[in-house]
Amino acid sequence: VQLQASGGGTVQVGGSLRLSCAASGHSLHDYSMGWFRQAPGKEREYVASISRGDDFTLYRGSVKGRFTIYRDDSKKTISLQMLNLKLEDTGIYYCAIRVTNMNYATLITDYASWGQGTQVTVSS
Repeated sequence: VQLQASGGGTVQVGGSLRLSCAASGHSLHDYSMGWFRQAPGKEREYVASISRGDDFTLYRGSVKGRFTIYRDDSKKTISLQMLNLKLEDTGIYYCAIRVTNMNYATLITDYASWGQGTQVTVSS
């Protein structure tokens, strides 16, 4: 499955963006999915995930309450709504398929089929 993230851009602190993750020729409805991000000079880090079936969601602490991951079944995509963006949210955002059944999986190795990321830049 080839994933493609989109929706990135440049916003000011406090602004909002909505990212989408799509798979060519596939619906992501039956997959557990995750979002990661990578800031310049830093390692890729977990942001959020959603499990198949019960749509259990999990977030890293710094984005909890500001970001929402959800399925958009009409578009067969996974979206990440980001509100009240902060400077530290800047980075390339990637979506990926979770390859374990563990709802609390947050390691890079728990995910696969990494698509091309989308750049999010938050400016002051």
